[in-house]
Amino acid sequence: MAAGGSTAAALDAWVVFEDEAGMSMTPPTSRTWAPRGRTPVIRVRAGARRRMSVAALACYKPGERSRLIYRPRLDGVGGRRSFAWTDYRDLLVAAHHQLGGPIVLVWDNLPTHRSEDMLSFIDSTDWLTAYRLPSYAPDLNPVEGIWSVLRRRWLSNVAFTTVDHLVRTVRQGLRKIQYRNDLIDGCLIGTGLRLHPT
Repeated sequence: MAAGGSTAAALDAWVVFEDEAGMSMTPPTSRTWAPRGRTPVIRVRAGARRRMSVAALACYKPGERSRLIYRPRLDGVGGRRSFAWTDYRDLLVAAHHQLGGPIVLVWDNLPTHRSEDMLSFIDSTDWLTAYRLPSYAPDLNPVEGIWSVLRRRWLSNVAFTTVDHLVRTVRQGLRKIQYRNDLIDGCLIGTGLRLHPT
């Protein structure tokens, strides 16, 4: 994290990690208690193929409370199954306003992140500096830890009845994580990366 960390210190900026994840009505399963010989069964409706995507930013700055900023999106809205570059732009602009300072963005090599429009936006924005994570290195992104916490604590073993039920549950879990600095900080610690005070 040397390059991103030293740039953030020089700019007095937030280090912001970004990642996206898909959630479906078919819940992740986890171990649970049940009477011996009676395996629990989760019944899922036929429309279980419906999905939603969430883009999230884990934001860190020495001396400041860590933040989680996110945007959900139902797949298929506007004919797209994923976030467009304009969705990422709008999320980053909202984060800049909320954080009140420059952003050093660290994200993966998703094609949308490397699109010509996205690169032009980054180049034309004086408060945003972007770095890419190495390929196949999700263990260096603390947002992966956020997804893990969300799936284990709020989504596992839930029989979603409608897409709205899925969206409400995801939002509720992410809102609770937003108020748990220890969880957001723990996800950064889990990567082995550290931010040094300026």
